[in-house]
Amino acid sequence: MRVVIIGAGECGVRAAFSLRERGFEGQVTILGEEASLPYERPPLSKDVTATPKAIRSQDAYLSAGIDLCLGQTVERILPGARQIIAGGHAYPYDRLLIATGARARQVPAFADCLTLRTDRDAAKIMASLAAGAKVGIIGGGFIGLELAATARSLGADVTVFQNGPQVLARAVPEQIGDLVAARHRAQGVTLCLDADVVAADRTSVFLVGGARIAFDVVIAGIGSAPNVELAFEAGLKVDNGIVVDGRFRSSAPDIFAAGDCCSFPLQGRRIRLESWKAAQDQGDHVAAAMLGDGAVYAKLPWFWSDQYDLTLQVAGLFDPLRAVHSRPAGEGGRIVFQCDDHGQLAAAAGAGPRQDIAKDMKILEKLIEKGAAFEPALISDPSTQLKSLLKAA
Repeated sequence: MRVVIIGAGECGVRAAFSLRERGFEGQVTILGEEASLPYERPPLSKDVTATPKAIRSQDAYLSAGIDLCLGQTVERILPGARQIIAGGHAYPYDRLLIATGARARQVPAFADCLTLRTDRDAAKIMASLAAGAKVGIIGGGFIGLELAATARSLGADVTVFQNGPQVLARAVPEQIGDLVAARHRAQGVTLCLDADVVAADRTSVFLVGGARIAFDVVIAGIGSAPNVELAFEAGLKVDNGIVVDGRFRSSAPDIFAAGDCCSFPLQGRRIRLESWKAAQDQGDHVAAAMLGDGAVYAKLPWFWSDQYDLTLQVAGLFDPLRAVHSRPAGEGGRIVFQCDDHGQLAAAAGAGPRQDIAKDMKILEKLIEKGAAFEPALISDPSTQLKSLLKAA
């Protein structure tokens, strides 16, 4: 059997090595559009060093018998012929995995701003974050705030424009968003919430009414868009990502999709996740599925972000219609959580000192996975030892 993987990111690489770890001895080919050895993306917004961290060494691909073809742009997928065309060459497959990831979202009004997705993007941005530089960042999500923290650590003067009243609004409840915002303000970042930004270019941000604010560099971090063009042109079903089932099978026979580019069912809804952990978990799961495993994906979503000495971790998916409860965590930190209609712990998020948050969130993650049910007041009580709840569960 021949397996071809389009995409040399975290998910595609994990799937390839998972196939080998599961005993698959057939041909495995990874086609990556970038020329660089596949690298970790999370450090790009946090690490000012010029050398990205490789996911695996070059020797690891050779030892595993994985054909790594870099600098290859896939032109077409031909489901009927069960082959793809890249660089004018046909690659036949028995199983195809589309792991094309996502790209920085761009809109015409911000077309000239810098964005972050690749190592080349990171090099351009980091070269602009010198001490004293005036840096404008559009977007108060993970990427925007991580870049703000990195820029401040280098001595830049940073302003973040957020089009709503809360940073990280799509990811965490307001208690955590407010805590993170306060930390940025304490570090000297200017947060412009409910900002009416109508346009921006490489050195200017324009507000409603015509006001112009000048910067040395402007970065747009307004989310990402899944890379679905190849799948769409091949006739696969697409809806906020390549539509797949619980085994990551697409609407076409023998074609799978996983990672940032796919939309999949979880907990009764269809979602698309953009996280390092999800890419790892999905890469492993889809490898098993391509080998015939019928298990449905049910991994708990998990995200993290480091900003200054603050860590932020999220386990599960928050429902904006449900009550949010909280408890203190370490020095100045906070944990928030939700329970479902049956009283079971469903989601948790924490921000604060790294060691304290990591410890508490690990326990809460396990409680969610166990389907543990407790009175919210018990978890909210700071005198309650979370470890004791885990034992009780």
